[in-house]
Amino acid sequence: MELLIVSVASLLAGFVDSIVGGGGLILVPALFATFPAAAPATLFGTNKGASIWGTAFATWQLSRRVEMRWAALLPAAAAGFVASFAGAWLVTVVSAEFLRKLLPAVLLMVLVYTLAKKELGLNHAPRFSGRKEAWVAAGIGALIGFYDGFFGPGTGSFFVFLFVRLLGYDFLSASASAKLLNTATNGAALILFAAKGHIWWHFVLAMALANVVGSLLGTRLALKHGTGFVRVVFMGVVSALILKTSFDAFLK
Repeated sequence: MELLIVSVASLLAGFVDSIVGGGGLILVPALFATFPAAAPATLFGTNKGASIWGTAFATWQLSRRVEMRWAALLPAAAAGFVASFAGAWLVTVVSAEFLRKLLPAVLLMVLVYTLAKKELGLNHAPRFSGRKEAWVAAGIGALIGFYDGFFGPGTGSFFVFLFVRLLGYDFLSASASAKLLNTATNGAALILFAAKGHIWWHFVLAMALANVVGSLLGTRLALKHGTGFVRVVFMGVVSALILKTSFDAFLK
């Protein structure tokens, strides 16, 4: 029964994650509710072991239909990978508690800005090219990659927002780009968790397959309905993140 519950949660997480990120809102609470006595690190590691496959699959699917600016995105993914490792190491020696209380306010600013700028992310008009675009993208990868390793909630949404706001991508292209970087940052965390023995591999296989199925469904929906649909889902996920992180920070 436990395997069925977490596999269904993984499918739903893959669906949401493939569109705009935020699958952890579904899968992580499901793991904690299903296995309340398990070590948190093991549940986080198992989550990464399953979710990385859906994210990688979404990257592949979207890259076939959406413009991917590889010259900028590959250095950004590499920067995100290294920074995620650094963030994961830092959290072992420094508490991330201050971020827990700051995060809802940051997410609220992202939501308000997106609502206020009604044309934001509806047109794909990259602001930079060449080395400048690569440097800005790498900066985004390093900043959010470090955050993902150090704390994590909302990583995909932050990637999408910064690609839209700083690089001028539309929401669909930003989502595709975010998937590539999120795959890299998840990969760094996965290696760390695996090295520490914090992954339940006997659950990961079924959860990964379910995550990929959810990712396939979500990716098809995003490609069918386009950037306006992704923008709406983005705002919905950020709103849910605000509620969840506010509860965790102030009411739990």
